[in-house]
Amino acid sequence: MATACVKRAYRYRFYPTDAQAAELSRTFGCVRKVYNLALAARTEAWARQERVNYNATSAMLTEWKKTEELAYLNEVSSVPLQQTLRHLQTAFTHFFAKRAKYPRFKSRKTSRKSAEYTTSGFRFRDGKLTLAKMAEPLDIVWSRPLPEGVKPSTVTVSQDAAGRWFVSMLCEDPGVRHLAATSAAVGIDVGLDHLLTLSTGEKIANPRHERRDRARLALAQRRLAKKAKGSANRAKARHKVARIHARITDRRRDGLHKLTTRLVRENQTLVIEDLTVRNMVRNRSLARAISDAAWSDFRSMLEYKAAWYGREVIAVDRFFPSSRLCSACGALAGAMPLHVRTWTCGCGATHDRDVNAAKNLLAAGRAVTACGAGVRPQRRTPGGQSATKQEIHEATRGISRL
Repeated sequence: MATACVKRAYRYRFYPTDAQAAELSRTFGCVRKVYNLALAARTEAWARQERVNYNATSAMLTEWKKTEELAYLNEVSSVPLQQTLRHLQTAFTHFFAKRAKYPRFKSRKTSRKSAEYTTSGFRFRDGKLTLAKMAEPLDIVWSRPLPEGVKPSTVTVSQDAAGRWFVSMLCEDPGVRHLAATSAAVGIDVGLDHLLTLSTGEKIANPRHERRDRARLALAQRRLAKKAKGSANRAKARHKVARIHARITDRRRDGLHKLTTRLVRENQTLVIEDLTVRNMVRNRSLARAISDAAWSDFRSMLEYKAAWYGREVIAVDRFFPSSRLCSACGALAGAMPLHVRTWTCGCGATHDRDVNAAKNLLAAGRAVTACGAGVRPQRRTPGGQSATKQEIHEATRGISRL
C-alpha cells in the first residue's frame, strides 16, 4: 500500500498552572493586538492604494516594541506575534484571490483565543512540551500517543469559551496509508429526518444533538439574560452556557468522525451533492436543524479522509434533480414538495424519496467519472452539456416528460 505524506494535527487537553495560564492569556492578548494593528496599517495603506506585505508588517512590529505604549509586547514570546502576521498575510492572499472576504478585526470577547508556536518557540523532549517563556512543561493529558519517532513542527495553544485549554501538535504521520482498492461505490443523500441515506438503502438516523440539550440550553440562556452586565454571576452563567454548547459540539464532531471513517473505509468512490449550506440556512424554518446536522463538516471530513486513504469523493452539481428523477426508468417527475417522502413513477416503480436520490447521485457520479468531468460539474460547458446533464439526457431519451 502506498504511504501518503500527511500532516496531521493531534489535539490534547492540558491543565496549566496559574503562572502558565497568566502567560498564555497575555500571549493571546498580544497576538490579538498585533493582528489588529497590522490589519489597521494595511487597511490605511490600501486606502492610499499602497500594498503592504508580511515583511513590512514585521518591520512595523519591531518599531511597535520600541514604543513606550506597546513595550509590553516584549514580555511574551515573539514567535506567536510573527505567526499572527503570517496568518494575516494568508487572509489577504485569500481575499485577493476572491476566496474570502476582507479580513476582520479580532474581538476580545468573541474571537478565538489561540497562539501558534513554531519549532523555535517550544521544546519537545521525552514526551514533555515546554513553551517559550515558561519554566515548566505543560500538564498534557495524552489521550492517544503521537506517532513513534515524530516531532511536532508547530504547536497551537487555544482556550475555548468553556474555559478548557487545548494544545494541537502538527506533525507528519507515517502511519497513514492508502487502503486496498475496492470496487464499492456509494451515493450519499443528506437530510434532516435521516442524517444520511445511502444508495444501498441504508438510512442513518439524525442524532439531533442540539435538540437533546435544547431545554438545558434554553434554561441556561434565560438565567444568563437576567444577570447584571459586568457582574461575576454573569460570567459564571456565560460559562455554563458555553459548557453546554461545547458538549453539543463535541458529541456532533465525534459522531461525524466515526461515520465518515466508516464510509471511507468501506467504499472506493463516494458521491455527494454539492450543496450551498450557507444559503440554505437562510431558511428560518430549517436553519436550526440544518446547522445541527453539520453538512459542511461532514463533507470536509469526508474529503480529507478520502485523500488520506486513496479514495475518491465526487460532488454532483446542486441543480441535478436527484429526487425527481426515476432511478428505474429515468423519467423526470414534476414539482415535488419536501413533505412528499414517497412517490410513484409512471413506469409503476414506487420510490422512497431519499433512497431514490442517493441512487441517482451514484449514477451521476459514475457518469462524471466516465465523461471526465471535474469534481464540481459545470452548468455551462463551452463544448456542450456537463457530464451530469448528459447522463440525464441519455436516461430520459425516448421517454415522454411527465
